[in-house]
Formats: sequence, structure tokens, C-alpha cells
Amino acid sequence: MGAQSKQEIQLSSLIDLSKPRAIIADAKHFYKMSYPKADFTIVDKAFLSTKRLFDGRLPGYQACAVQYHDYGHSVGVFAAASRIIDGCELSGLALGPERAVDTLLAALLHDSGYIKKEGDTDGTGAQYTKVHVDRSAAFVRQEAAAFGLEPARAERLARMILGTDLARPWESLSFEDEGERLGAEVLAAADIIGQMADRAYLEKLLFLYYEFREAGIGGYDSAFDILRKTAGFYASTKARLDGPLGRVSNRAQAHFAARQGVDRDLYREAIERQMAFLDTILADDSTNFRSKLKRMDLAEAEAKRA
Repeated sequence: MGAQSKQEIQLSSLIDLSKPRAIIADAKHFYKMSYPKADFTIVDKAFLSTKRLFDGRLPGYQACAVQYHDYGHSVGVFAAASRIIDGCELSGLALGPERAVDTLLAALLHDSGYIKKEGDTDGTGAQYTKVHVDRSAAFVRQEAAAFGLEPARAERLARMILGTDLARPWESLSFEDEGERLGAEVLAAADIIGQMADRAYLEKLLFLYYEFREAGIGGYDSAFDILRKTAGFYASTKARLDGPLGRVSNRAQAHFAARQGVDRDLYREAIERQMAFLDTILADDSTNFRSKLKRMDLAEAEAKRA
């Protein structure tokens, strides 16, 4: 790979969220590079069990029916977490093998609270938006055995998942030890950058609008409103990334430098490109905004909701 091609490389050329087998293979590879003698089996198995959960094949649960916080979202957060963990280890902020596994498991299950139990006939699961983090933590405790988790590990994952709640002050969280706190920071950072760096992020915001509308979250009178307010959302999340999550949120750069020979934070670059393109959409009212969002077939995706 020449210097010019390295300069041109982007996140989307390295991570394809439509290929979950490649995502788990990469995560295992990076984990083994940092912890050669550690066991990754529980993550391998949980990755498969998470797919069964979202597909509606875990006894007692329906298939995931929301279109933003879906299986692809969880895979994206998992992919980001694995790279941040690797970057932490490479740059001297070690989680260690146990807490790294905890973080990856928590990434897989951090949005399980959107999934409805059998017999729940109301809504898509989006009605639980305001409480989905607490529901996700409860799910991990309740279904620990299905994912091969000892009770103590399930409790750790539940505490870490609470850190993904943007409405919960970071200083209100409590952790068992510094390793758990560090893992929670990685998870919270991955939850933000994993979704916002997705090359189809702006297109997927349409489905986040539908989730918000079903949840009764005010301030979004149209799909365009969520695009308009995303710039403000980015400002607040950037403050979170640079504030309480500041010691981990840029560690992926060390990962990309060591593993790809690209000494740049490709996640932050991808997000900045998204926001720059969003600015051009908002500045141009000459055509419908949907015509500018071409990384998903929105008509086809919306038809699936019917």
C-alpha cells in the first residue's frame, strides 16, 4: 500500500457492517494480538447468541422490530469497541483481557432493551426508548445464562451499559474497579462513534425519527427536523467524547496507525465528513432532502415498515 493510497483510505473501506462474520473475525484477531493466551470463546458464542436474539430465535423474545437500534447498530458499536480497546492497549491504557471481554459483551447487548418479550403486543419496542438502557441492563441480568455469563460478570456488564445513557450524568455512575470504569468509557464512546461514523448514518436518522415519534419524544415534527437537530446533537456528544470519555475516545487512532499504517482517527474523520455533508443538505432547500441521501434505498426501507 503506497503513501497515496494510505492517505485516501477511509473507515468504510475497512469496516463493512453488512458482513458481521468479518467484524467478529477482526475483533478476535485484534484481541489475540493484545492477549495471545486469553480465551475469546465467550465472545464468539455471545456474538452468535446476539444474532439469534435480534432475529427472534431466543426463547421468550420477539425479533427486533426497530430499524435504527437494530442488529446492525449493535455490530457497529461492537466493531468500534474492539478497535478502541486495541488502541488503548497499544497506547498504554491497558484494560486487560477480562475487562476487554466484558466491554465487547456489553457492546453486543447494550441495546437489548428495545426487544420485546413474547406476549408484548404494543408497538415496535421503540416505546421503550426512554428506558431502554435500564431494560438492557435488566436483560443482561435476567438472561445471563443464555449468554454464558456468570452472575458477577452479568452485573459488571449491566453497570457498564448504564454509561450509554446520555441522559444519565456520568458522575452518577459507580463501578467495581478502575478496569470496569475504563471499559464503560470505551463502551460509551463506541456507542457514539460507532453509529455516527456509519456511512449511512444520515439515511438511518429517518428511522431514528420514527423511533422518537413512537416513544413520544417531542421536538421532532418531521423527518427533516431530526436532520436539523443532529448538528446540535453532535455538539453535545462531542462534549461527552472530549469530557468524561476523553481518555479513550481518540484511542482508535493508535489502532489504525499500528494495524493499518494510517496514523489518523478514521472514526472521527468519518463523523466530520457526515457533519459537513449534513451542513450542505441543510443549506440547500432547492430540492427535497431525501434526494440527497443515497446510501440507502429509503423508499424500500420504509416499505418494510408497512
